[in-house]
Amino acid sequence: MTENSNAAPEQKEPQFAIQRIYVKDVSFETPNSPAIFTEKWEPEVTVDLNSAATKLTDGVFEVLLTVTVTAKQGEKTVYLAEVQQAGIFAMSGFSENDQAGMVHSYCPNILFPYAREMVSDLVNKGSFPQMMLAPINFDALYAQHLQEQGQAPAVEETAH
Repeated sequence: MTENSNAAPEQKEPQFAIQRIYVKDVSFETPNSPAIFTEKWEPEVTVDLNSAATKLTDGVFEVLLTVTVTAKQGEKTVYLAEVQQAGIFAMSGFSENDQAGMVHSYCPNILFPYAREMVSDLVNKGSFPQMMLAPINFDALYAQHLQEQGQAPAVEETAH
């Protein structure tokens, strides 16, 4: 078989790899224990998310997802759980916009189940009822962030 000289040059296929997933920082506080255990369980729970990305080398990024869960009863903090779940991701062959979307949406989506499990374990070990965080639409959060910033996606050292 002969090679066809009219064939288009090969396009480089996008490549994505998870190099490492790890816990960067964990904190759990119960500032009003043990007295809080004697009160009726009617907490107000808030969840805050933040993600940041740092370019380590060409095509390699550390993505950090921070999940902070605060449970309060009135003015008293029942517990505060914070998890910084991180990952190192390698990618090549993506356009700049696609790469930014991968770093700020796709990668946090990979990290979230790990952070959710860690939060659940911390709350359980603190002797509180199970805390199961609902799934998060990181695509929508990233699109909202871009709209609020009124700017093109950026990959290096950004947070939303």
